[in-house]
Amino acid sequence: MIADLGIAFGRVAFVMMFVLNLGGILTWVERKQSAIMQDRIGANRASIFGLRLLGLFHPLADAIKMLTKEDFRPARADRFLFGLAPFVSVFFALVAFASIPFGDTLRVAGREIPLQAVTLNVGILYVFAMLSLGVYGVMMAGWSSANNYALLGGQRAAALMISAEIAIGASIMGVVMVYGSLDMMDIVRGQGTLLWGWLPAWGIVTQPLAFVLFLTAGIAATKRIPFDMPEGESEIIGYFVEYSGMKFGMFAMADFLETVVIAGMTTSLFLGGWQVPYLAAEGFRFPGGAAWALPHLVVVPLQVGAFVGKVCAVIFFMMLVRWTLPRFRYDQAMRLGWLGLFPLSVLNIVLTGLLLLAWGAA
Repeated sequence: MIADLGIAFGRVAFVMMFVLNLGGILTWVERKQSAIMQDRIGANRASIFGLRLLGLFHPLADAIKMLTKEDFRPARADRFLFGLAPFVSVFFALVAFASIPFGDTLRVAGREIPLQAVTLNVGILYVFAMLSLGVYGVMMAGWSSANNYALLGGQRAAALMISAEIAIGASIMGVVMVYGSLDMMDIVRGQGTLLWGWLPAWGIVTQPLAFVLFLTAGIAATKRIPFDMPEGESEIIGYFVEYSGMKFGMFAMADFLETVVIAGMTTSLFLGGWQVPYLAAEGFRFPGGAAWALPHLVVVPLQVGAFVGKVCAVIFFMMLVRWTLPRFRYDQAMRLGWLGLFPLSVLNIVLTGLLLLAWGAA
């Protein structure tokens, strides 16, 4: 019993540390990637004992700066909700990653350890529930600040989240129909099969339209450019206008954590998750009969590395979009969600059903 609790705690700790550290590193990645795109140097000033390491100390410097800044609170603000809001946003963004599998089952000393913080047979619903609850922190921040501009930002965030979440939920229904499960691990394992004996059945192959719709709606769910109407700095400054210090930093961290969650979901649903093409539990099996046996303790790190690499690639693309496209107007974003993404998601469900019927009849 104690060993099982230790293993469960280890899985949860690994996932939480992975997400938190990756979210922190993204503050550096965003600066450096934007600098490369804009032909400049980027963050490079913070140093320790003269070492700068390409600006990698800047996230640490930011944390120290935010922890030592004045914690301002408006006189008419709701003290309890004003202080609770950033913690709610970070908490739900962090726990949303819990059911996303980062590897297959690890077998050690006769034990089978699923590489997933929390094993749920409705893991997709859990992730969406946690992401949806995160908007409560934004709404609490906007309302409790006693600031009309903050309240407007919170209302925009709620409207954006509703349109994005509906599009996300409708877009993945095709994936659920193809792989026949709401369990994230089952969906990833289903993508390990081969179509026509050589093509990996990844979600981006079986559901290309859903991939585009999901990623677009996912970027909107993170509330980042081009969908950053809740915090439009040139318009209303947003729901965190009255926040300072680490509370402000927590809202920024929540956006980065949501970016990691959307990247993890995209990887698991459409990019094969931890699957490596032609890599099975016993090693590589190539089309045509060729095989290359590998020990189990070599296969599992390859799978985990493939998952991390895919997540980083999706994050890179999301950052690319963030520094390329201009901000949508509020009405444009709403029109895209309700008149673009959602109808196309419903169309994808219908087409998927027809194709599955035709495949079964054949």
